[in-house]
Amino acid sequence: MPRYTPEQLAKRNASIWTDIQIILAPLQFFVFLTGVIVTSLYATGFIQDFYWVSIAILFKTLFFALLFITGMFFEKEIFNKWIYSREFLWEDVGSTVAGAFHLLYFIMAWMGYSNDVLVWEAYLAYFTYIVNALQYLVRIILEKLNERKLRLQGDI
Repeated sequence: MPRYTPEQLAKRNASIWTDIQIILAPLQFFVFLTGVIVTSLYATGFIQDFYWVSIAILFKTLFFALLFITGMFFEKEIFNKWIYSREFLWEDVGSTVAGAFHLLYFIMAWMGYSNDVLVWEAYLAYFTYIVNALQYLVRIILEKLNERKLRLQGDI
C-alpha cells in the first residue's frame, strides 16, 4: 500500500527534512560500522580499553537521536503528526525499540553491569538498528516503485 498521496509526495520531495535525512542516514551507517568494529576489536582483545566501546555507542546513540528528531519534523511536515502517524507507524515503532536498546546500554552501564554483558548489549543495540534500517530501505524501495507508477500514469 502506498504511503504517500501525490500531494504528500510533492511535499516530501520539496521538504528540507528529506534532504537532511538523506545526508544523515549514510553518516549514521558509518557511525554504526565504526561502533561494530570498535566493539568487535574490544571483544577479540585488539583494543584493551573498554572506554572506546562506550564512546562508540554514545556517538551511535546521539546520531540515532538526531535522525529520530529530524524524522519527527519530517513526519509533522508531511503527515501533520509528530510521531506514530499511520503512514510511518512501523518505522516509528522500530525506531523506538532500537532507541530503547541504545539507551539500555547506558542504563546497564550505570547499574554496574560487567563489560562482557555491556558488549552483548551493544551488539543487541546495533542489531536493532540494522533491523530498523532494513525496514526503512524496504519501504523506500516500495515508495520509489509507487512514485514511478504515479509518474507513468501522469498523477505526478
